[in-house]
This record gives sequence, structure tokens and C-alpha cells, in this order.
Amino acid sequence: MATVLLAGCAGVARAPGAVPQATQTPWIITATPQQADTGRATNTANWENLYVVLYEQSSPSVVHITTRTRVWSFFRGVDVQAGSGSGFIFDAQGHIITNNHVVAGAEQVDVIFADGTSLPAIVVGSDAYNDLAVLRVEGAPTELIRPLPLGESHNLKVGMRVAAIGNPFGLDRTLTTGVISALGRTIEREDEAALGEMIQTDAAINPGNSGGPLLNLRGEVIGVNTSIRSPSGGSVGIGFAVPVDTLKRVAPELIRRGRYEHPWLGFNAYEITQELADFLKLPVNKGLLIAQLQAGGPADLAGVRGASQRLRTNFGTLLVGGDILVALDDQPIQTRDDMTIYLENHKRVGDVVQMTLIREGAQIALEATLQARPQ
Repeated sequence: MATVLLAGCAGVARAPGAVPQATQTPWIITATPQQADTGRATNTANWENLYVVLYEQSSPSVVHITTRTRVWSFFRGVDVQAGSGSGFIFDAQGHIITNNHVVAGAEQVDVIFADGTSLPAIVVGSDAYNDLAVLRVEGAPTELIRPLPLGESHNLKVGMRVAAIGNPFGLDRTLTTGVISALGRTIEREDEAALGEMIQTDAAINPGNSGGPLLNLRGEVIGVNTSIRSPSGGSVGIGFAVPVDTLKRVAPELIRRGRYEHPWLGFNAYEITQELADFLKLPVNKGLLIAQLQAGGPADLAGVRGASQRLRTNFGTLLVGGDILVALDDQPIQTRDDMTIYLENHKRVGDVVQMTLIREGAQIALEATLQARPQ
């Protein structure tokens, strides 16, 4: 079963700090049935009116993003390929949020607003790891700049109702509804480190929904739709969104400097398995066996020890004898993804992290000041 990035529609070749104050005022959406019977009919009218009002207030802030890229084909020479995705207005300055994979590599990006106005856009900044990008459109009429209010994602619960608005298969501003199906999901990606703390929803999202908002019933953005899990490439009710708390952390940096600095410890390590632990007679069977340190990196400056010898084994040549990382800030670390996800979601560059290590059979603790991961 594949994880599918959602940029694209029919004819698309590409497969996939402070938040601006303007985004902080939620709209008040009140569901008032006009002529409803009691009981079930009243309930139905309430829900219908709630979604109607949510769509009417939110959809004008959702945009359709199209891209054009020139690629080389052996048989056809230079070919122009088109792509499509979604986005939404982020602030009063006209910045637009979408997914990085929607605009990555594009030579031309255009934004189509709700009234059909199409304007060229530039990519202000992008972050491949979090799959987020910020666009800016110059000269958009003031009445089209309607930022969506931002909610919170740290207090979400499974079962909460949500709505997604986007442009699946190029069908502008399509509304789908559902619930939060799970929280804290980790998405494995072929070209990037695993992305953690994702929101899972059964609201139908499809190719072209990428970059569109996932909304709560107050009309607040709680996530940015980014991918689906599907054996066919279409929606089977398992979609994922980048949490809005991540967006709040990353987007202002993308606007300010064009990139987001990722916290980094500066070492290479082996993931310890039971087989490796038995072979090397390690004192633990889970954790990271540190092999190489980046000179002048956080771990090196903190006094972490790397490998002391090379060992030829059935596993290949191993660098052994280094410290074993088993926890960060008392959070167990078993894999490289565990480490990356913890640092990304809980730490910033310049923060101090406590490393729990095993050295020569004894547990020790060292503190490291996180640096920015090299580009």
C-alpha cells in the first residue's frame, strides 16, 4: 500500500516566532435550522446548516494552484508538464500556504482565486521535510485576501468532526467531511526522513487536494492536507495532514528567511537490533550505536564518543566502540526516525537537549546545544 502525495489532477505529470495576528480571529459559525421538526430532523438541519455556513465562509480563502515545468524527453525533446494543487490564504499580506511537493521544481506557479482571478505567484520559502511552502501573489485585489483563522492541533481528539476543502482532480473548492481517525501518525517517505505527528482523517482527499486546509467545525485550520494511503492512488478514507502547530512554527520562518532551520545533533549511528546486539555483545538491544561525529557538531562539543575501531563482520564493516544513545530528555529513542521526529516536534535550533547514553556498560547523561542541520 502506497503513501501518495496529492498534487495533481487530470493531465498532471508531477506526482507528487509569531503567527500573523490576522490569522488569530476565528469566525463564529452558528447553525440555526430554518424550519425543522423536532428530534432527528432538527439534528439533520443543524448539521446541514453548519457545513453550509462553514463552506460559505471558508471556501473563498481556498485557492487553486497550477504549475508548469519543462522536462527533457528522449523522444519528444523539451516537454512542458502541468501540475495542480491547493492552497489557502495565510495572512493579510497575501501569503498563501501549500505543500512543498506542489511547487517543487516548478518554473511557473499561478494562483487562481475563488472568483476566477488568476495571478502569477513566487515561492517565498519552502521546507521539504515538513512538506510546506509559502507563496506570495503581487497585486491581488484586497477583497480576495481573506486569511483563514488558525486553530490548534495539540488538543485534538480522535472522533472530532473535520472538513477538507481543495481542488481534487481540478474540481475547484470541493468540500468533503469526516472525522479525525487517528493522531500522531508517522509517514514513511522514500526521499525524506519520516514525518511524524501527522493527523489522519477519513474526509475524502484525492490528487489535487495537496496544500488545502483541514478545518474544524469553527472554520479554523487544524492541518494542511498532504498525502493519502492508497493501493490505487485514489481515496480509500486514509488521508494525512500536517498539524497546524507545525505550520505555525515553520511558516513564519519561511516568510522571514525563505527556509526553516532543523535542529541537529551531528552524528551518524546504527540502529541496534537484537541480532546486532547479540553479535557485538552490547548491553542494550535498542538504541543508536554512534559511529561518526561531525567535528564541531552538538554531540561532539557535548563530549559524546564515536567509534573507536573498525570491525569486519557479516554485516559489512562496522564502526564500533562508540556511545549508545537510548533517550533524549527521558524520551526513549530506538531509531533514527525517533530522534528526528522528537527533535523536529519538540526542539528548536539553540535549545539544549539531554542525551542519555550507555558508555562502557554504564549510563551517563550529557547536554548538547542543538545546531541547524547543514543544507
